Amino acid sequence: MDTVEPGGLTLGALPGCPPRLLRTTAAGMNPDDDGARSVDSVAAHGESAALRPEDLAITRGESAALRAEGLAAYRAEGGYRASGSAQDVLDAVRESGLRGRGGAAFPLAVKLATVRAAGLDGAETVVVANGEEGEPASVKDKWLLRNRPHLVLDGLRLAAGVVGARRAYVYLSDAEAAARADAALSELGSCAEIDFPATELVTVGAGYVAGEETAAVRAINGGPALPTDKPPRPFERGVDGVPTVVSNVETLAQLAYLHRHGAAEFGSVGTPASPGTFLATVTGGALPPALYELPHGTPVTELLALHGISPESVRGALTGGYFTGVLGREVLGATLDHESFRALGGGLGCGAISFLTTECPVAVGASVLAYFARENAGQCGSCFNGTAAMAAVAAALRDGLADSGDLERLRRWSVSLRGRGACGTLDAAVNMAATLLNRFPGEVNAHLQGSCRDCAGGPFRAERPFAVEALP
Repeated sequence: MDTVEPGGLTLGALPGCPPRLLRTTAAGMNPDDDGARSVDSVAAHGESAALRPEDLAITRGESAALRAEGLAAYRAEGGYRASGSAQDVLDAVRESGLRGRGGAAFPLAVKLATVRAAGLDGAETVVVANGEEGEPASVKDKWLLRNRPHLVLDGLRLAAGVVGARRAYVYLSDAEAAARADAALSELGSCAEIDFPATELVTVGAGYVAGEETAAVRAINGGPALPTDKPPRPFERGVDGVPTVVSNVETLAQLAYLHRHGAAEFGSVGTPASPGTFLATVTGGALPPALYELPHGTPVTELLALHGISPESVRGALTGGYFTGVLGREVLGATLDHESFRALGGGLGCGAISFLTTECPVAVGASVLAYFARENAGQCGSCFNGTAAMAAVAAALRDGLADSGDLERLRRWSVSLRGRGACGTLDAAVNMAATLLNRFPGEVNAHLQGSCRDCAGGPFRAERPFAVEALP
């Protein structure tokens, strides 16, 4: 029950998953099978009933139409419906338990309520749709902006209404996503029936730190797309110094779904603490990358079956993109929700999962640490020097040049450097080093002894391991 989109990205869903954000595949789906459901939803027809193959544009060969989601079609499917009172929308978000999909899983209701309170006290407020997808192993935000710009903008409209914002921004780096968002904003500009805030599209150069919320605010304010010290957080002082909601584009898409279908429908899948669905970018296993919409709480083994990877071949996984480091085979017993991954010492983060099968974890870790050494913001010495030092030791370990003293230094840094960076990059590098040492001691020891069989023919090397390139 999957298909390949132009650009090689596979989209799919688990049987029985209520349709949500993605317009995905239904090839081979039995129209009479009530258990067969698309993962699309808000994206396409948005109903929670099983969708037939002919209901999905992609199975009719109309991918171009899908990628050019227009205002008229989106409105015909129920998009941009009257928002109702701001308090009612906020109450629905609070009831739903919707958490951010950018990586931190922060409750959206808390962020909205804080900025709304400032607005009710007379402050100007701003809302930012953050589509700058810094994690190389994630593609969900680009996909949404390229395929479902009106779904994202509908969520932006609702968030602006809750906090009383008359100004909004769409922040991103991907050129195709920017073109689609710009076209959608132009359509909205000519539609007087929809109350939409004055919205500016802000594009920046791509980078790991560029999507951090204070980096987004700094770039919108005319500075470099680099993080700033916290506090203040953007909800306290953001764009032009006013309280600002910075929300990931998938979070906003989920908000649009929630508003259209209600909190009960939103929470009909998922877990009590991680309600709803999320978009998972899946890589590894020598297979093409794929994007799936899955209910929180889905067993990892079910995702492996869906993606076509044998559990016996899995030796570990990078989870949450690169940020939370690497898990070992214990990942096979996890479910796809924040609580389950946190209990294992990992994190679901932005929903990007890279399964390690034939790759040596030490070599993968060395590549990830080298990436962080290149991509750090260069603004604080602890991060600039710390990422470089950890990357150097990991590279030496990969290449059979490290000794026990190097390993002890890496272990010490993986503890002492935590929390010392202005943004999350240093912590991400620390997570990679610590999880590699703790979860793969056998492989680490083999490299110390120069006896890693996986690397005998040449170690794994990649500037951006498991990166999913932008769709054409």
